[in-house]
Amino acid sequence: MKRRELLRTSTALGVTGAVGAFAGTAAAAPAGAAERADPGERGGPLRVQVVMFDGVEELDFAAPYEVFAAARFFTARPVEVRYVSATRTPGITGAYGTAVGGIGRWAPGEADILVVPGGGYGRPDSPGVRAEIERGTLPRALAAAARPGLTIGAVCTGALLCSAAGLTRNRPCTTHHRARADLERQGGVLKNARVVDDGDLVTAGGITSGLELGLWLVRRELGPEAALGVEAMMEYEARGTVWTRS
Repeated sequence: MKRRELLRTSTALGVTGAVGAFAGTAAAAPAGAAERADPGERGGPLRVQVVMFDGVEELDFAAPYEVFAAARFFTARPVEVRYVSATRTPGITGAYGTAVGGIGRWAPGEADILVVPGGGYGRPDSPGVRAEIERGTLPRALAAAARPGLTIGAVCTGALLCSAAGLTRNRPCTTHHRARADLERQGGVLKNARVVDDGDLVTAGGITSGLELGLWLVRRELGPEAALGVEAMMEYEARGTVWTRS
């Protein structure tokens, strides 16, 4: 059965059997997956934190948040997702005026995945990535957050925040097409892929690719059935190439 037909005939309530039929044809897992047998059965919850700041692009943070939050319905492993801020602000205003409150404290030591959205990079006089780079607080916090066991994922121009933190230098990465030259000038090794998985650093292209970032990390950490379950529930098919280090 073709993948598109499979997902069209699946529902969120009955997806378990359907995704099992497709699991054998899923894309190759990243290096080291052989040691991560049955990822959805690992002990302890999968803890995901999404970084928030004024001027953040709404879809950059909302898309991966929803993917990870929905994944809990398709895995035996608990999944915890929350918004965090490096500036201790309880609320932010997104690029298009969306107010988001209830933002938690900065605690990357309590995370397995830290998602860094982008936003505002093309508007230097507005809140967003450029303003955060100039302020320096968030790049310093990201640099200090890096540790074994933590995967940092960047969506769109969130990769430039990671670059300012020194996390992308000499490493495979990607970002929004209009910022790729800047990322490369700053030492990133650009790959022509929708998602670039370099182990503890995973970057994705522009805006909507936050869906792919979330789905890829769900697949990597929770297994292909969880990722396909989320796709079926969201009525969305992951697209584009995922580059992984062989």
